[in-house]
Amino acid sequence: MALTAGDRQADRVVPPTGFTVKLTVFTSAAMAFLAVFALALSMATGRLADRWSDALARTATVRISAPEGQMQAQTDAVLNVLSTTPGVSEARVLTDEEQRALLTPWFGPDLPIDSLPLPQLIELTEDSNGYDAEGLRLRLSAEAPGAVLDDHTRWRRPLVRAAGRLRTLGWISILLIGLTTAAMITLSANAALAANAKLIRVLRLVGARDVYIARAFVRRFTGRALQGAAVGTICGMIAVALLPGEDSAGGFLTGLGFKGFGWIIPLFIPPLAGFVAFWATRAAALRVLKEIN
Repeated sequence: MALTAGDRQADRVVPPTGFTVKLTVFTSAAMAFLAVFALALSMATGRLADRWSDALARTATVRISAPEGQMQAQTDAVLNVLSTTPGVSEARVLTDEEQRALLTPWFGPDLPIDSLPLPQLIELTEDSNGYDAEGLRLRLSAEAPGAVLDDHTRWRRPLVRAAGRLRTLGWISILLIGLTTAAMITLSANAALAANAKLIRVLRLVGARDVYIARAFVRRFTGRALQGAAVGTICGMIAVALLPGEDSAGGFLTGLGFKGFGWIIPLFIPPLAGFVAFWATRAAALRVLKEIN
């Protein structure tokens, strides 16, 4: 790998100023900034999927619809069935206040719950072994015909699937960012090589080999990419740190960021940007040098 070896004097072949400097640094910084957000989105949606899956998988709800005179009897029957069901660790009847809290986001705080024929809800929590949902449904239909078991499957699967797709989009975005960075650095290297065609011919006349000339461009553009990516990564991490936390807002997209050791992962973006710049510039330099007579 002669292109990775060190003659720092070869860097003088590449002009220290020009639009290629600004283009390379700006592109690396901007792409690194976007990569931090794409990485934060991917990691946050992964946590979101796990949280939704865990929260909904361990609980279920039994909904009892019965005439007013039979409601208490069917509620007692359901509680008796649940208390003898293997895998159910706890079962409790939701109070009117809890049911009102569940309905408030949909109907507002002034819902006259006392005058509405609402079903009775019983929340059950499964233990680590789990329970037989189909067997429980059969027992409930026999003991309490008005009881319906909802194990949240129809809610859990779409939510987890949506979060998983968001995570995949995040990784695809990171891949596209890397490809865009490589393309822009390749264009900058091509422009710099073309602008210095006369200098390259002179260097060849005095005995400089193409690998010496290419090394100069590889070192310079890799350094520019590292500098720009470092600045963009730091700015991106600061911007992510300033986003609302999970507890401060409580909205759907709060908590978008890194947790614990996850803050170390964005620090790999500048080295990866340098790696991309190295190979992009290497390919461009070797190709253009062959074209310059």
